Amino acid sequence: MLEVKNIKYSYNKDYQALKGVSLKVERGQMVALLGKNGAGKSTLFLHLNGIYQPDEGQVFIDGEELKYDKKSLLKFRQKVGIVFQNPDDQIFAPTVEEDVAFGPLNLGLSMEEVQDRVEYALARVGMSGFEKTAPHHLSGGQKKRVAIAGILAMKPEIMVLDEPTAGLDPQGVVDLSKLLRELNDEGITIIISTHEVDLVPNYADNVFVLVDGILIGEGTPKDIFAQPEILEAANLKVPIVTELFQQLEAEHGFDMHGDYPLTIAEAKDKFLELFNKS
Repeated sequence: MLEVKNIKYSYNKDYQALKGVSLKVERGQMVALLGKNGAGKSTLFLHLNGIYQPDEGQVFIDGEELKYDKKSLLKFRQKVGIVFQNPDDQIFAPTVEEDVAFGPLNLGLSMEEVQDRVEYALARVGMSGFEKTAPHHLSGGQKKRVAIAGILAMKPEIMVLDEPTAGLDPQGVVDLSKLLRELNDEGITIIISTHEVDLVPNYADNVFVLVDGILIGEGTPKDIFAQPEILEAANLKVPIVTELFQQLEAEHGFDMHGDYPLTIAEAKDKFLELFNKS
């Protein structure tokens, strides 16, 4: 559904942020992009709907190359919506309702259709009743939901979220993860950058690892977290569940045969298996 071919991008002659990145995301997938700060994740995301234009390389959506004239950008941005890490970079209207309506209004839709989309999007993210609220009166988590609603109101096929859990409390992380899984189940392709490695195995079908503007790994969560050299290069740890079983193996003689659980559900099954063997 989305393909990036050999994207290169430099902010200036001394700093090349992307050094030939290529990847594919299939329709309906939920994908995680992992990498430390400065790896190029945000820069890559800003190429996915034409906010940035690459120095070299191409972006394709449904097999069609992204072009950078006004008409083409409007068309592609209806398909690919980006939620920024800091919602204050995205929310600018005097009220929540006006902010969510901004995108649909720019599509030239009728006021009735715009209102329907605003109501749907706010209900979907649990923010009904906040229509007349000024965004600066919202909490960080509420602002994040409004930013997502603004993208949902465009009815995108792909939603790209840059560090969506940043700044959220633990319950906010759980609620947002549940919302994104539900949206994915409804057919929206989700692409997320995150440092929350404990969450990745719970939602990601595929994982890409970016280091210093170069893609160094791709695979399922189990594939990626089984490669310590990739994790070390990207300054990432394994999920805490996996770390627990690695310590059990090292200190108490449990033989995992390299098959470490990544999630609580997998850990439960593994404990039962070990218990039955003993």
